[in-house]
Amino acid sequence: MLVDSAGLWFRSFYALPDSLTAPDGTPVNSVRGFCDMLAKLITDRRPARLVACLDNDWRPQFRVDALPSYKAHRVAEEDPDAEEVPDALSPQVPVILDVLDAAGVATAEAEGYEADDVIGALAWREDRDPVEVVTGDRDLFQLVRTDPTPVRVIYIGAGLAKAQNYGPAELAEKYALSPERAGDDYADMAVLRGDPSDGLPGVAGIGEKTAAKLITQFGSLEALLAAADSGAPGLTPRVRGKLAEASDYLAAAPSVVRVARDAPVVIDRPDPMPKSEVDVDRLRELQSTWGLGASIDRLITALEL
Repeated sequence: MLVDSAGLWFRSFYALPDSLTAPDGTPVNSVRGFCDMLAKLITDRRPARLVACLDNDWRPQFRVDALPSYKAHRVAEEDPDAEEVPDALSPQVPVILDVLDAAGVATAEAEGYEADDVIGALAWREDRDPVEVVTGDRDLFQLVRTDPTPVRVIYIGAGLAKAQNYGPAELAEKYALSPERAGDDYADMAVLRGDPSDGLPGVAGIGEKTAAKLITQFGSLEALLAAADSGAPGLTPRVRGKLAEASDYLAAAPSVVRVARDAPVVIDRPDPMPKSEVDVDRLRELQSTWGLGASIDRLITALEL
């Protein structure tokens, strides 16, 4: 199981009230929600191995160089290198990392890369066990595959209670993509469609359904663009014109949308579960210091099962 950690703690922060505080008044809603979600994932899905994947760089320079608009709307006003994060969330992240460390859960990151890249690299190189990616980010749908080991995405965009389990067949059915290359098709479709939340404009006038149809019709984004350049039949003048108008974007966007499968991932410890090095005393200390209550109880129970 590869967990999109920042996705979980952002989701927890917005799902729970900031009236949940430590004895010193520090909000701990994100910490408690994160612990609860992790405990439930471990209890319900019983992963044999677990890695919490981290952002080393939330807006990697190679993506900004390719497409300056990438996540530009999220840049903090006071620091052009920092992401705009709610004041009440920032102090909770170190506490979450302390909990993961005490719980013996492996964490992974790659210098200059996002958690998406860490997840993508670990999934890509896994040749022994099936992989489940837990995320609320649709970008990671591109990772689904059947061989050499299955990779599925547990999508929690609507919350963990409404998690959706996507493999190639389910993804192909939802978006009308090719089952044989559903992950690659999704990435190509995402380039055409764009994503305002990431500062990706997409191709004007080409929405999700049209993008999926074009990718499955021509087989790939590369083949679609080659067909448009050569004047091959099967493309209307309108679509050909739209692609031509977006040529600069289309040259840059694939390297932004696709995860970096070669990211230099570093894992801080072995990843098997259940953990033999759970430091229960330290977890209890964190529980007391930060007022984490039953959330730590549930995490300890899950880890000891």
